[in-house]
Amino acid sequence: MHFGTDGVRGIAHDELTTNMVRDLGRAVAKVLTPDAIYIGRDTRESGQDFEHALIAGITAEGVAVTSVGVAPTPAVAFLSERENVAGIAITASHNPWTDNGIKVFAPGGTKLSDAQQIEIEREWHQLLQVAQSDVAPEPVGGTTHYEPTLLNDYIAHCVEVVGRGGATGARVVVDCANGAMSEVAPAVFAAIGADAIIVNASPNGRNINDGCGAMYPHALADMVRTRDADFGIAFDGDGDRIVAVTVDGEEIDGDYLLALAAIDLDERGLLRNKTVAVTVMTNIGFHEAMERAGIHVVVTPVGDRNILAALEEFDLVLGGEQSGHIIYRAHATTGDGLLAAMFLLECLTRRGTTLQHEAHTAMTRFPQVLINVRTVTKVDDPAHHLDHAVRAAEATLGVHGRVLVRASGTEPLIRVMVEAPTHELATQVAKSLADTVVATCGGEIEGAH
Repeated sequence: MHFGTDGVRGIAHDELTTNMVRDLGRAVAKVLTPDAIYIGRDTRESGQDFEHALIAGITAEGVAVTSVGVAPTPAVAFLSERENVAGIAITASHNPWTDNGIKVFAPGGTKLSDAQQIEIEREWHQLLQVAQSDVAPEPVGGTTHYEPTLLNDYIAHCVEVVGRGGATGARVVVDCANGAMSEVAPAVFAAIGADAIIVNASPNGRNINDGCGAMYPHALADMVRTRDADFGIAFDGDGDRIVAVTVDGEEIDGDYLLALAAIDLDERGLLRNKTVAVTVMTNIGFHEAMERAGIHVVVTPVGDRNILAALEEFDLVLGGEQSGHIIYRAHATTGDGLLAAMFLLECLTRRGTTLQHEAHTAMTRFPQVLINVRTVTKVDDPAHHLDHAVRAAEATLGVHGRVLVRASGTEPLIRVMVEAPTHELATQVAKSLADTVVATCGGEIEGAH
């Protein structure tokens, strides 16, 4: 296996085994040589097995481990940054319960650099070739501590954004995706005084992301309407992304939330260097909104580690992805759904306005169509094979549209994304391109939305 867009991911106990996880823990300890490593996991059935395997591998290299149990990925990053040690989140993010994975943070809570990731992967593969054993290596000095109460520090960190009782009167539906936010998020919303209607916060090991959370905002929209809430928010399984829903049932994705945040920070003189970082997936409407506001935009490849790299390089405080990974760099080193929710609540409360008003004032979305083509094998550079077709599509759209063809970083998928002034035109161009992908690279179309 290899590192994808964000860590290693695969079918638990099949593509990704406990032996592989154990040796990945050893490789992380060998390459990063941290003073200690903090570990947290989401609510998947395989999480505890993988946690035990990681601990065995890490302690075998003489590195101390502190486990915080079930914890959002951003909480692991927060503790890693605060203690200046490495961190590992055991999670497959928004994937189904059958999958699991490993996300690694370097000492200080930052995502791995390309060089670190390559070296860890090289060491990991060497260990896998040598070991091929079910017997865990003997520890040579590493210790293990279980400290789930450390999550209280992360809770307090999130509460500070709004302040205790600072959201009294706000009525919000909160969808925890039966994942790692299931205990943390209710505690934070209770502390800020919000009337929070908590749903999907009863994990059983197999219901994580199952028809709920950030991947299924339509279910949340129904609850917002029926429960007379001001709006709703949904996290994914490990809590590093957020999607919001208005009282009218409209999905407010990361593009809207970033536009709202960038304009609000800029108006208050807090948007450092008057610039925001986004990925290539960000809607054209966002770019037009930033141009109107006089805000500069830095564009990166997909993945919040690329966003973080841009924030560091250009000395910025805000960046994120359409998928809902939003990084407030002065407060976090990674995408944090709960922190983003707190900043959203603080903004709406301070302005005394509604989510739908603020979102639509911030930007207007161009119709966007995304079609996934599942290929038999992974295609690393699909745009190279489809250069002529992509240029023809771009000519059809002219300056009022956009085409993006890219490979998924975690699955054998080619993603075809088209934005255009009308949904009909975007659909027409996207379908034509997807058919060309199938004819050129093989595979089948999964569907469009």
